[in-house]
Amino acid sequence: MPLERLQNVLARAGVASRRHAADIIASGRVTVDGSVVREPGARVDPASQKVALDGAPVGAPERRRTIMLYKPAGVLSTLSDPFGGKTVADLLRGKVGERLVPVGRLDKDSEGLLIMSNDGDLALHLTHPRYEHEKKYIVRAAGRWSDDKLAVLRSSVEMPDGYRIRPCPVDVVEIGRDNVHTLRFTLREGRKRQIRYMCSAAHLVVLSLKRVSVGALNLPDDLEPGHFRDLTDQELRLLRA
Repeated sequence: MPLERLQNVLARAGVASRRHAADIIASGRVTVDGSVVREPGARVDPASQKVALDGAPVGAPERRRTIMLYKPAGVLSTLSDPFGGKTVADLLRGKVGERLVPVGRLDKDSEGLLIMSNDGDLALHLTHPRYEHEKKYIVRAAGRWSDDKLAVLRSSVEMPDGYRIRPCPVDVVEIGRDNVHTLRFTLREGRKRQIRYMCSAAHLVVLSLKRVSVGALNLPDDLEPGHFRDLTDQELRLLRA
């Protein structure tokens, strides 16, 4: 068996996400063959070496599993909330045995496609900026409409932290007579609340925001809010492409 990074061994065993596993290792809580190892990238052979956390042996790796979840609005894309808010972990509790973590984020007030996985390599592939996976959103926004607003939405809008996003495709799905319009945004960047700030720059108020695709993976029409299903082998290959 090839050597693995220590943080990956912990993550695949379901101890924590890779990022959190790195912090656990750096704190000195992990031993390999009885010796403390503080380097998350240290190479180990989980088949022949004994890895322990706080003195307890780290179990066998979980089977890799990736699901698509239709996250409802009002649910946090985290595994826990110190203020007691409902999280995606609550939606999976008692239904999924593996420790799955959200791949990327989706704002509490937004809904739609959220990928959850314990496959660290896939998560990195989907979230690292260099891969620029395309994500599409359907947005209902209120405000008086004009072509000037579409020009603003398609422009390099400045975020509150001073960062200017790259111009991205925004298409009109429907212009409503009641000043409520349906728009489709296609993003390759993932700045926090990016679409809401884009709409604000165009003097539009977001009423609802739904992510409908990540890369080549589309949110199925028959998947209800709060429900999930495992990805097929073909869907996993599409995400890795």
